[in-house]
Amino acid sequence: MAGRGRRDRGHPVMTFSIAAADGTGALGIAISSSSPAVAARCAHLRPGVGAVCSQNVTDPRLGPLLLDALARGQEPTAALASVTAGRGDIGFRQLTVLSPDGLSAHFTGDAALGMTGAESGKGAVAAGNMLAGPGVPAAMITAYESSSGDLETRLLAALAAGLDAGGEAGPVHSAGLIVVREVPWPETDLRVDWSDTPIADLTSLVHMWIPQRADYVTRALRPSTAPSYGVPGNE
Repeated sequence: MAGRGRRDRGHPVMTFSIAAADGTGALGIAISSSSPAVAARCAHLRPGVGAVCSQNVTDPRLGPLLLDALARGQEPTAALASVTAGRGDIGFRQLTVLSPDGLSAHFTGDAALGMTGAESGKGAVAAGNMLAGPGVPAAMITAYESSSGDLETRLLAALAAGLDAGGEAGPVHSAGLIVVREVPWPETDLRVDWSDTPIADLTSLVHMWIPQRADYVTRALRPSTAPSYGVPGNE
């Protein structure tokens, strides 16, 4: 759904995001906004269940409700319908839902802010509000589908493509990237909560993190066999 909604009242989260499932069991979200700490409020993931973005005038309660619906066996379209039906203030919300098998659905309320858009692709769904142009979600999907490598790297490429396509109508200040796999916590959870260059900063964090990512899983599950911790006093 795309269109123009009402202007800002208070402090909404003006956002563009992508959720993706790469077929290996990994689920992830990359997200950026002009508001601070966007990933803390808008990105919701559950290993083996799904990925949800709840954005625009954000209601963080909707993320867990949609994940619960997926966990009960509903496909994304049905999950979205069950959570949005009859819900108060739903016109202010923008939602994307993705299941581990790559099925997706999206919703943009009629009171969403500025230029809005959403696009589903192969194993991915992107959406945004207060966008600089209508092509931002499609650019993110294209970049994701044409990329390769770890899910983190592909999501980062999609986020950068969204920015290159215009991103938000104003400057972005926060960004985040979260990926879940087999363990019951995010293997990657990187956030830039306030910066003039949040996506560039996030890129630096991802490049630093990826070589160490698996080591931290091993340290949690099998500490006696884990690699050196790399801190003073550790041999």
